[in-house]
Amino acid sequence: MGNIINGKEVSDKIRESMSAQIEEFKNKTGVVPRLEVVLVGEDPASQVYVRSKEKACAKLGMESKTHRLPESTKQEQLVDLVRTLNKDKKVHGILVQLPLPKGINATKVLDEISPEKDVDGLHPYNMGKLLKGEDPLFVSCTPQGIIELIKTTGVPIKGAEVVVVGRSNIVGKPVALLLLQQHATVTICHSRTKDLGEVTRRADILIVSVGSPQIVKGDMIKKGAVVIDVGVNRLSDKLVGDVDFESAKEVASFITPVPRGVGPMTIAMLLKNTFLAAQRGVK
Repeated sequence: MGNIINGKEVSDKIRESMSAQIEEFKNKTGVVPRLEVVLVGEDPASQVYVRSKEKACAKLGMESKTHRLPESTKQEQLVDLVRTLNKDKKVHGILVQLPLPKGINATKVLDEISPEKDVDGLHPYNMGKLLKGEDPLFVSCTPQGIIELIKTTGVPIKGAEVVVVGRSNIVGKPVALLLLQQHATVTICHSRTKDLGEVTRRADILIVSVGSPQIVKGDMIKKGAVVIDVGVNRLSDKLVGDVDFESAKEVASFITPVPRGVGPMTIAMLLKNTFLAAQRGVK
């Protein structure tokens, strides 16, 4: 049976190490790291994520503010808000919570965020730097958290065969690029991949992020693989991942649960990026 990678415990350790640093920074500079979140509409999952971010900021002594906008908000209004936040020197990080309502072009909104405040790492400048193998100002939070979780296993990334199931700009593509930088051999699978199981069974490290409940079964996993499940889906009355946990844990050497797996790490990396933005702002 596979070892459980407890993302909550790893996240807590990261936050603890940041706490003293943030306090010292505030005392030295008089600057309080500040994150502004823009939430449009009433998506239940987004509401939960945003509340978690607010609580996490408060616990570390960072400031946060959430701009809660109605579903009817126009794209132009959203762009105007982002531009206003770009100009506010007290704001260090800006995060536009996805998904956005229909009728709003998310790419155009995200592109308006200043690269220096793009703590979610989704601006073309930061994504482009990552693609070129250079250091972006910020790396996307979930991919960054995934790398940290893999490192806790002690399984080397260098030389490993990694399969990423999912090609989103938020997770699949950036995590693949991060793994390439660490000398893994990376294959990206998606909805058009023929015989998904044949590909996933080659993986020393398997990362699944497609938003499809339990699509990857235990018989699709190589014995001894590290399995990172990014998916969060509601099935009946419980939350499940994109991996069938019960069958997968019998063959994996390490596996993340859902919940308490990748999710807490995403928030920890967001806090880390916001603090980094604040530090850069006083140099």
